[in-house]
Amino acid sequence: MLTEQQVFGVYVPVVTPFNTAGEVDLDSYEHYVNNIIKHNIQGLVVNGTTGESPTVTVEEFQLLVNASRELLKQSSIPLMVGTGTNDTASTVKRTELAGHLGADAALVVVPYYSRPSQQGIIEHFRKAAEVGVPIMAYDIPGRTGVGMTVDTARTILEMDNVVGLKDCSGSPLLVTELTKYGSKPILCGDDQHFLDMLGRGAAGGMLASANVRPAEFIEIYEYFASGQLEQAKQAFERQTPLISLLFKESNPAPIKWLLSHTGVIGSDTLRLPLMSISTGLQEELRAYQAGALVSGL
Repeated sequence: MLTEQQVFGVYVPVVTPFNTAGEVDLDSYEHYVNNIIKHNIQGLVVNGTTGESPTVTVEEFQLLVNASRELLKQSSIPLMVGTGTNDTASTVKRTELAGHLGADAALVVVPYYSRPSQQGIIEHFRKAAEVGVPIMAYDIPGRTGVGMTVDTARTILEMDNVVGLKDCSGSPLLVTELTKYGSKPILCGDDQHFLDMLGRGAAGGMLASANVRPAEFIEIYEYFASGQLEQAKQAFERQTPLISLLFKESNPAPIKWLLSHTGVIGSDTLRLPLMSISTGLQEELRAYQAGALVSGL
């Protein structure tokens, strides 16, 4: 089970590879995840937003968790599984299932679309935390339509079994205010704000861009953690062009395209309503990749 002390460094929220028929591609998944976990990541996150969780069936959910658990059996890397939906009862059931399948923690998002009150958000997390599986709360108002206030986040982080918060609020306000009170660990979920949020008290990041460049994002964190702030700044600035491209269109479409283009997964297939990236962004990513190879980045 994940503890607060393990919530630091770089967590990688993985994509769910599909073949051209739209089925989960386990061969690609195993190759791709093995490529990630050979790096010094601190956590693997399955079935999150980057994993297209709203389109993944319960049967596929079980398949992915079981495959991930098998891939990690010789590793100390914790497995976190996205279980949050916009229905509290469904979230509880998925969290229970994740725990039964051997997940070390569950990633639970603020309920999307419903736009609940702050008290409704609190009660949603209270029910999820009562399952007994360690919970990483996840605030991403740009996708859910409503975000946590600072007081709501503090209340949730004080709950038993809640071990931390993934902050995709789009602003440094939440992490800045929470760390004033000696908060449980906060992971930056906005890749472009990673270095800034480390400087404001974040314990690390849950970074979609690390699917493409795990070693480079680990390097940024390690430079920062060791007090080499100028080196951290320079290392982060080397990755900002890539971050911009990977979020130019809806995540995870650009990441999937680049992983497929470089042969890491077999296809960039997404499930509707997501579609593959535009030809213009494909050309930009090809040009970036060619330039990175030439420059050794």
